[in-house]
Amino acid sequence: MGGASPVKSLSPSRAADFMTCPLLYRFRTIDRLPEPPSPEATRGTVVHSVLERLFDLPASSRTSDEAVRLVRPEWERLLAEEPDVAALFTGDDDGAALQEWLTSAQTLVQRYFTLEDPQRLEPAERELYVETTLESGLRLRGYIDRVDRAQSTGDLRVVDYKTGKAPRAGFEQRAMFQMRFYALVLWRLHGTVPRLLQLVYLGSGEVLRYEPDEADLRATERKLGALWTAIERATERKDWRPNPSKLCDWCAHQALCPVYGGTPPPVPEAPAVAGAEDETEAPSPRTSGADL
Repeated sequence: MGGASPVKSLSPSRAADFMTCPLLYRFRTIDRLPEPPSPEATRGTVVHSVLERLFDLPASSRTSDEAVRLVRPEWERLLAEEPDVAALFTGDDDGAALQEWLTSAQTLVQRYFTLEDPQRLEPAERELYVETTLESGLRLRGYIDRVDRAQSTGDLRVVDYKTGKAPRAGFEQRAMFQMRFYALVLWRLHGTVPRLLQLVYLGSGEVLRYEPDEADLRATERKLGALWTAIERATERKDWRPNPSKLCDWCAHQALCPVYGGTPPPVPEAPAVAGAEDETEAPSPRTSGADL
């Protein structure tokens, strides 16, 4: 007998999980297995928070020094909201490891100022939750780091911050999948294709830009439809196959993976209800959070 059908809903993270490894998708979306915090993912969360709050300041105050000063308060805010992240620095009696980690976050924040001038930007939206349901019934959802709107034309620029490094030559289009996903949602919501998609890589100090068109977004919609068909087939057959690769080094579930001699738990009979996950949820093993 087939397993319970998953909620017909996808975020870019969960779509990427299935494309990376169907078993990983199952562990995160069907089983909802917890994952321990990692320094990279947590740093990504803090840096995103700093860049979001930077735009709460008057334009003249959006300086590198001011942004650096936001890092520790944002860490302390996250610690209060998610006490589990304190485990990252267990045994750090003199605070040296925490300080080194905070310094690494500050370095990423400083690099942002070599790529954009926030004093000249007034984002239309920050951490924008978007959701739409396609004609197929598939619900697409996610959080966009930043949306800029040109005052003269109303054109939209969709911006996402990455704390990892830019992809190698030849892998740029794969990196743009998440951005096309967002562009598709915005297009279906508002009827206008965003003018520019922009990935800001703080790890390597590079910006990747792409101008989508309707043909791109229709192709993205078809790809997501095919992906959902594969997810439904895997659910019906209870066939969540692992896809071993170098990315397995980052996976938190190796102990349950058959590739490493583990045994997955029984598939739940009732589907886990996927909430409106943002893009800082359990990070993909391709970056272990470093690319958030």
